[in-house]
Amino acid sequence: MPAQKSRRLPPLSGVLVLVMASTGLVVVDLTIVAIGLPLISADVADGASAESVVVTYMVAMGALTQVVGSLSDRWGRRALFLAGIAVFTLASLAATVAPDLLWLNAARVVQGAGAAAIMVNGIPLLSDRYEGEERNLAIGAWGSFATAAGLLAPTLGGVLAETFGWRAVFAINLPLGVAAWVLAVRVLPRTPGASGEGRTDWIGSLLLMLGLGAGTLLMLRPGDAPWSGRETVVLLAACLALAAFLAVQLRTPAPTLELRMFGRPAFLGAMLAVLLSRVLTIGGSVYLVLYFSDGLGLSPTEAGLLMTPIFLAQIVMGMVGSKLIGDRPPGLVIGAGYALKGIGFAALALLITPDTPWWALLVPLLAWGAGGGIAGAPVMAVAVQVTAPERVGMVAGTVATLASLGAGVGTAALGAVFTLNGGDGAQAVTDGARSVLGVSAVLAAVAVLTTVTLIGTRRAPGAGPAPAPAPASAEEDGDPSPTRA
Repeated sequence: MPAQKSRRLPPLSGVLVLVMASTGLVVVDLTIVAIGLPLISADVADGASAESVVVTYMVAMGALTQVVGSLSDRWGRRALFLAGIAVFTLASLAATVAPDLLWLNAARVVQGAGAAAIMVNGIPLLSDRYEGEERNLAIGAWGSFATAAGLLAPTLGGVLAETFGWRAVFAINLPLGVAAWVLAVRVLPRTPGASGEGRTDWIGSLLLMLGLGAGTLLMLRPGDAPWSGRETVVLLAACLALAAFLAVQLRTPAPTLELRMFGRPAFLGAMLAVLLSRVLTIGGSVYLVLYFSDGLGLSPTEAGLLMTPIFLAQIVMGMVGSKLIGDRPPGLVIGAGYALKGIGFAALALLITPDTPWWALLVPLLAWGAGGGIAGAPVMAVAVQVTAPERVGMVAGTVATLASLGAGVGTAALGAVFTLNGGDGAQAVTDGARSVLGVSAVLAAVAVLTTVTLIGTRRAPGAGPAPAPAPASAEEDGDPSPTRA
């Protein structure tokens, strides 16, 4: 029988379009609202800070992703995905008509809950729809599009807020949400959960939500604010809740998070790569955009447009990275992506000054995006390849949780670097951004070593055009063996 022809792109399907569009909607909403905060503050907060509008959304989403991912395995993808789209859209409507800040924050909490259900079902739905190389390509397309959407958000937010006012950043979700719900009804199969037997781990779920919610809240605090007694209590509560959660997971027969999965080096390497990727992408981009605006004096729209090379390269090279893991060792592919990303960070750190012409930054920005695409897209495929099919939702929840954690840690930690080395004025902002980019280059080098060591430098078994072998059974999946991807 002749060999199956290798693909460059995944076969187009309604499921792929749905997952990419709905996930992009959620990712954009993570940052697009931040652009409208000054207008929100002036309109419904009497000039007071409106940062809580961003914080409430991220806390709700960060606290629920792992729980919803595990429930997706038990209750089925379709029901939770449809519920997530409906909740997200209705909460967007409530935010659009919010008369005051309290109403808006309540709507954002509900919106974050819906976003969690949408986000964690992306990988499971694609894993159910595709197999082998096609699955790798589909997951790569999804990951690249999601990251690119996040980088596009500042530009979109600036245009909407400046043209139509802050309510437009929520109103844009309404027609898109309705269209996504209608498409989901038509294309998603009616399949039961893959692991519906057994009792749901409600105690573990509540402990995890408490711990992650409190931890996310602390990560979003201003970096230059003094530490308070109330924050100490929140930190202790988060630590105790997470410690109790881990203890429950080791005892319960149907855990929310199967801890033994982390005994697999390839899985552990993929999860660390997800964490570091978000630290670099979100943390680095925040202070690069600040340099564009305060260092170069660009408008919000111009600053957003200058980020365009990153997300364009991210989309294109994400597909290349997903293709390469069918022919090359996944650890080397992902490590090469992080190396290219680190080169982009280092070049920017050397180039930026208050007088640097914008066109001189294009090549390093392209290297940043290309490296992120090569490294980011295959990570998801590696995580799925070494996971039992009935636990893909759980893994997706872990990915989303670590991504949210990485975004918070990256913004806070790199913010501390910026504060120590920067300040007010074009030169001070440039100095702070240069320090952030230098630290990001070092972290990218750490990511190279981590992925090459843990994910491995050997080609994955079953890689290539033919469908990959069936993943391990549920019992084998928890065995902490040194098997590599």
